[in-house]
Amino acid sequence: MKKCALVTGASRGLGKAVAMSLAKDLELHVLINYASNKGAAEDTLSQIEANGGTGELLPFDVASHEEVRQAIEQWLKDHPEDRLEVLVNNAGVTRDNLMVFMEEEQFDEVINTSLKGMYNVTRHVVQHMVRKRYGRIINMASLSGLKGVPGQVNYSAAKGGMIAATKALAQEVAKRKITVNAVAPGFITSDMTKDLDEDQLKKFVPMNRFGEAEEVADLVSFLASSKAAYITGEVININGGLYS
Repeated sequence: MKKCALVTGASRGLGKAVAMSLAKDLELHVLINYASNKGAAEDTLSQIEANGGTGELLPFDVASHEEVRQAIEQWLKDHPEDRLEVLVNNAGVTRDNLMVFMEEEQFDEVINTSLKGMYNVTRHVVQHMVRKRYGRIINMASLSGLKGVPGQVNYSAAKGGMIAATKALAQEVAKRKITVNAVAPGFITSDMTKDLDEDQLKKFVPMNRFGEAEEVADLVSFLASSKAAYITGEVININGGLYS
């Protein structure tokens, strides 16, 4: 029997760091989800294996309920002895614009990937966890979902919804020994922040620097471990003191 973790959007950035951390720290077999960038996902898997871990690719678009259903149901059918114990809902996109200029497709794409995507994946994974009476669900939220960021009404709405869903679901499944928590990163060096003016923005961070993806991954690994068994329904900030 393999103990497994599914990380959505694991081909790069925070998702890649989380996948590598779960494989190394908790020795989980990692299901590396991606939508289109197979080469980057294969690189994640190669690095996991180079560190002595194991994993496999599990492609699907989190925004497509049918794609998600088929992929997860098929994987569970093909691996009846394995246990999917950890889910990290990391997949997300940004389509920043001021509300007065924001097109419907910019709003819908962000909501459908981050918020609806979280529902699509969790809906099918949590059924497995409930039957096994164990699970760890970690949702990748954001500073934007807590304080709101101008130019990110769509992203703030998606992440704010994810935070509220985290608190509700945690209460639904707590008796089944399933914890549900959210991690809310601030400015983290990644693909999503590569176009930001880091020298200017870090002045607003009390620690005077951007965080590293590995620091977020370490927090996720803790929440996914047995050490965090009595923590659920929480939103944990990791932002260098920017919003505390």
